[in-house]
Amino acid sequence: MANKTLFKSLIGNFIPRATAVNQAGGVAYQLSPKAALAQYAATGCLNTTFHASVEDQLQTVLNLCSHPEVEPEFIARLALYSRGKGHMKDLPALLTATLSVFSPGLMAEVFDRVIDDGRMLRNFVQIMRSGVVGRKSLGSLPKRMVQQWFERRSDDQIFRASVGNDPSLADVIRMVHPKPATPSRAALYGYLIGQPHDVAALPKLVKQFEAFKAGDGESVPDVPFQMLTSLELSTAHWKAIAGKAPWQMTRMNLNTFARHDVFSDRSLVQLIAERLRDESAITRARVFPYQLMVAYTQSAQNVPAEVKEALQDAMEIATRNVPAIDGQVYVCPDVSGSMHSPVTGVRKGATSAVRCVDVAALVAASFLRANRGAVAIPFKESVVDLALNPRDSVMTNAAKMTAIPPGGTNCSAPLAHLNGRKALGDLVVFVSDNESWVDKASGRGTATMEQWEIFKARSPQAKLVCIDLQPYSTTQAIDTGRNDVLNIGGFSDQVFEVIAEFAGGKLNTNQWVGVIESVTI
Repeated sequence: MANKTLFKSLIGNFIPRATAVNQAGGVAYQLSPKAALAQYAATGCLNTTFHASVEDQLQTVLNLCSHPEVEPEFIARLALYSRGKGHMKDLPALLTATLSVFSPGLMAEVFDRVIDDGRMLRNFVQIMRSGVVGRKSLGSLPKRMVQQWFERRSDDQIFRASVGNDPSLADVIRMVHPKPATPSRAALYGYLIGQPHDVAALPKLVKQFEAFKAGDGESVPDVPFQMLTSLELSTAHWKAIAGKAPWQMTRMNLNTFARHDVFSDRSLVQLIAERLRDESAITRARVFPYQLMVAYTQSAQNVPAEVKEALQDAMEIATRNVPAIDGQVYVCPDVSGSMHSPVTGVRKGATSAVRCVDVAALVAASFLRANRGAVAIPFKESVVDLALNPRDSVMTNAAKMTAIPPGGTNCSAPLAHLNGRKALGDLVVFVSDNESWVDKASGRGTATMEQWEIFKARSPQAKLVCIDLQPYSTTQAIDTGRNDVLNIGGFSDQVFEVIAEFAGGKLNTNQWVGVIESVTI
């Protein structure tokens, strides 16, 4: 019989040496510059996280963009990926702004696809004016791109985009002085920036909004919800708003609709339920699966059961990309203390109620749903024994996992648990912030890699996926030069698609970085 201690020691000697210390003080592997930048782009919201300040994150991103191994083409592709696939806002705008310095031509090529709405335009202008990318003015080409943004949109689109501040859309208009091509556009610009204008030439929608504000309009104008909330609205008005609301606004305001008696109208209950479960609307809304879980768990008692059931239906649609794996799947959500911090970081007055642990539990529950033989192994300083029924809804199983009390972080615990049972498997998925510090490796690398090699000795075909939910630049499992480990960041459904390709052997040796490098500019 083999000497177990010697076997473990030999494995430790063949594991790549750990190259970094993570934010929690544990040994780790440093991600390559491209992989680290991709991690920040997929999870970073330029807010303070459990282990890092917003200033540290911003400087790290800027340093990575300047790294000699990170070409401007990669930055451009990453901006497109993080906006189009990752549904992010702050980092894609920052990456586009950096291109104005590193490669203005590339910035022009990707601008329209990244800066695709009013919020993104304001983000871009704010970043450019802040000086963080090395310039405090827009410059001629960025200014021209912003002007073209206005030229390519209708009067109604610009008016609807005039929500938000710091800077406001009016501030942007004052900065770039877009040239109006029509009398209605000239009147609209004057109206938005508070300058004299031809009232008669204003777009019809603006006239309807002003009439409604003055109490002269009967019907609610088709404008963003935020433009109406400061007005005195009747129940009839609220019902009209709910009837025309876009998908995201509907999800975010179910309790508001309930407070204003919208659901007393049975036809509206049915309409809203059908809207929430509409597959094409869910896709267009770029919804994060966790946003549906939040809408469900925070729905007030007077939100009709039919509407809540529609949210569950929407969740099943939003997590449909979870791959069904041939073989045994283990999914390991991290429920440690740091995972109880907001998933998008802390921002004064706008901190998300969604925690990293909520997203981890949701991913785990989704894997159980798609893979009936899968086993969930929640962990903190050790694994947590929790019975879950794969036939239960995603919402139900996620709620059970988020109820586990927090503790320390030991990313090797699930693998050590499986090794202790001599378990076999085909795919192991971690959902964590990867800030492991409790476990100590006996060899050169991390304890996670040590336990993974022991697991691989029994199941040589097995693959390991580490989903990282926070913007840090280290990992517990190295994937360089390997085809059995995938490090990926983010919390959109695109993560599921990448895992499906990895599990099916369709990714190249660059793994996730390769996915980004395949994006067409």
